[in-house]
Amino acid sequence: MTVSLDDFLPYQLSTASNAVSDLIAGEYKSRFSLKIPEWRVMAVLGSRGASTQRQLVEATLMDKVTVNRAVKNLVDRALLDRSPNTADGRSHHLLLSSTGRDLYEEIMPAAQAMEKKVMAVLSASEQAELSAMLVKVKKSADDLAAE
Repeated sequence: MTVSLDDFLPYQLSTASNAVSDLIAGEYKSRFSLKIPEWRVMAVLGSRGASTQRQLVEATLMDKVTVNRAVKNLVDRALLDRSPNTADGRSHHLLLSSTGRDLYEEIMPAAQAMEKKVMAVLSASEQAELSAMLVKVKKSADDLAAE
């Protein structure tokens, strides 16, 4: 049985995700000097508040090394603050610094504008359906991984 790679859902999801990420990454890099992993860390902290590095790995689905490198770069740029985690001495709570929060507030409109441009090929109902379907697919993958 031959399956066309272009019709294989995991390939379609990966290439669509990479195409959108690459498009946005160019803007983040040129306008804000941020790489995708750094922006993902900032986005999670900006929307969810203080998190540990382990929570960032879970939220972003990036590996530990990538998250660690992104956090280090953001701390070095004074975009993140670290504070001791009293519940676990091996980890820290990470949150956006005031400079990081200001940058996040500047980036979010740009990110939303890019999302709007990319998604303009779909009607509002198609966008809602796609979002709902992606939630279902992710939940299914998570459930299967937990078995």
